[in-house]
Amino acid sequence: MKRNLFLSILAGVSLSAMAMPSPAEIPDVITPDSTGFQFTDIISLPTGPVKNQNKSGTCWCFAGTSLLEEDVLRKGGPELDLSEMYWVRQNYIDKARKYMRMNGTINFAQGGSIADVLETAQEYGAVPEEVYSGLNYGDEKHSHYEMFDALQGYLNGILAGKRNLSDAWLRGFTAVLNEYLGTPPEEFTYKGKKYTPQSFAKEFKITPADFVTLTSYTHHPFNTWIQLEIPDNWRWTESYNVPLDKLKKAVDDALAAGYTVGWGADVSEPGWLWKKGYALIPEEKGPEDLTENEAAKWDQLSDKERKDLSYKISGPVKEKTITQEDRQKHFDNFESTDDHGMVIVGVAEDQEGNRYYKVKNSWDTNQLYGGFIYVSEPYFLDKTINVTLHRDVAGKLIGKK
Repeated sequence: MKRNLFLSILAGVSLSAMAMPSPAEIPDVITPDSTGFQFTDIISLPTGPVKNQNKSGTCWCFAGTSLLEEDVLRKGGPELDLSEMYWVRQNYIDKARKYMRMNGTINFAQGGSIADVLETAQEYGAVPEEVYSGLNYGDEKHSHYEMFDALQGYLNGILAGKRNLSDAWLRGFTAVLNEYLGTPPEEFTYKGKKYTPQSFAKEFKITPADFVTLTSYTHHPFNTWIQLEIPDNWRWTESYNVPLDKLKKAVDDALAAGYTVGWGADVSEPGWLWKKGYALIPEEKGPEDLTENEAAKWDQLSDKERKDLSYKISGPVKEKTITQEDRQKHFDNFESTDDHGMVIVGVAEDQEGNRYYKVKNSWDTNQLYGGFIYVSEPYFLDKTINVTLHRDVAGKLIGKK
């Protein structure tokens, strides 16, 4: 997924002791002083610490990495801290090859999809963060502005020459990557044992081939594999297209059985209130919903000002009912775009019994819920681009297709 730089899917096979938390592991009711919401976690699945993508458009990799880490936990393995930048680097090389073959006519950007992590991990294996941090440029946090400009300028400069490509262009591109992110290890030592990236992935049962992606749009037939038309699907990865109610059921079934879920979504919405820790889609207000003073000014308000009134929220509100047709319209007119990748790790309720998904983000922990956000069901239904989950869960929905 793309993520604007200024802001800065997937879990398991069989139910195990690690899958469902005990009541003692589920947090008490959270009562913030300022938002008017009280969330109670109903399901809160095991996950590692929230990370920080900082000034890099790599949410897709942080989400995919988190999902693979959680899958190891689900299977009874240790809590791993895997290197996101190992997979980012490999994806840049794969992306550059395709960009050049397509003569610069496909998307070359920092963004991507969770599927990029899965395909790259399947081919190249995995390494721990302590072995490959990707911070080879003097910063303590990720910042890819300069590196990306250098990589993009390099490729476009070669394409501008309108000549046959030499054998050197990819070596030069890789050299730039290595200067910024570092040269990845062919062999390394972790906790006293030597590994290659492939043997490390095998040892810790990192199995990216176990995951599939689902989506739900009517411009393709349901119950078929499709290539979703979003800019960051540069690999042309296929998703299985299902009706909206089945998409939601797959996610709910996964969470209930102890599997976390990768979530690609649009977060550039007025109802995405990150600092306040929740996301929702309220019904639009009319004069009858306002105070006497506000209603008196209704006719003088612009359309934007009227819409903004709906987002003056002091607690749970009535939300829009989202249909399959709403989803399609918002996707087709670019209201729902390919923004961001995260992980759904649980289910919660507010004080009025409304249901939310608990979502793990990669924008650090300096936020109300330490890097987690509660996303209402209407928001999820409208703004989900796709979800990634384990094929054992998806298989119950789509069979052996």
